[in-house]
Amino acid sequence: MSGKAVISLSTGLEDAEKVSVAFLVAVGAAESGRPTLMFQTKEAVRLALDGVATGVACDGCPPLPDLLARYDKAGGQYMVCPICFSAKQLDKGSLLPNAELAGTVQLWEWIGDQGATTFSY
Repeated sequence: MSGKAVISLSTGLEDAEKVSVAFLVAVGAAESGRPTLMFQTKEAVRLALDGVATGVACDGCPPLPDLLARYDKAGGQYMVCPICFSAKQLDKGSLLPNAELAGTVQLWEWIGDQGATTFSY
């Protein structure tokens, strides 16, 4: 099995191009067989809600729903900062099926002793 990948994303749709790049990196890792986790904080927590990640970031960019579908199909997971999520008074019932509210302790547990390749957006 390939090494783990963690993509840390703090940006939401206010910078859709950055979101697209983060998802392209995550999809690439997941589709190559790496256990892949996207850790979402700040405005990015909204992207873990059903129906939020919509649209196309730029001319030639893949649609965000397509990237999310590919990430899900490849087994990608989301850890959503519970502090950021609660501060925005969002609905837990609208989380994507492959998303969970989890903080830094759970992130480090997921990474484990073998480490992970990380990207931050």
